[in-house]
Amino acid sequence: MSETERPNPDAATLIRRWFDEVWNQGREEAIDELLSEDATMWGIGRPGEPSKGSSEFKKFHKTMLSALSKMKITLDQVVQEGDTAFARWTVTAKHTGGGLGTEATQKQLKITGISAGRVRDGMIVEAWNIWDQIGMARQLGMLDGPAATLFP
Repeated sequence: MSETERPNPDAATLIRRWFDEVWNQGREEAIDELLSEDATMWGIGRPGEPSKGSSEFKKFHKTMLSALSKMKITLDQVVQEGDTAFARWTVTAKHTGGGLGTEATQKQLKITGISAGRVRDGMIVEAWNIWDQIGMARQLGMLDGPAATLFP
């Protein structure tokens, strides 16, 4: 079977590849291979506003990788319904660089989240991400006063 005759991978296969290659391996070129240039992504940038395309996602990716080393994402569960895959995941990393609103703390972080990716023609065309940003801020020592007691 030639390269052009290969069937498109399903959504669950693509989301597994996304987390392994883009995040665990840090392969920036995999972003262009897996994410449509006009993809819409929710939950990775500005609150309430989507990010568009691989170029905007690459900025987020670089920020996270420059701030966190020894990053490992474990897929705790992946399920698929139709053209969309849902992944529940856990990140472990060490905060060794700036870029998250504070100087490097050298703290070990554990962050959980859920992502969904809708696929068309073998690429992710829309994604939704919900992750524990408050928990990350608490672990970095960025929450203090009354806010810190709300999220022990």
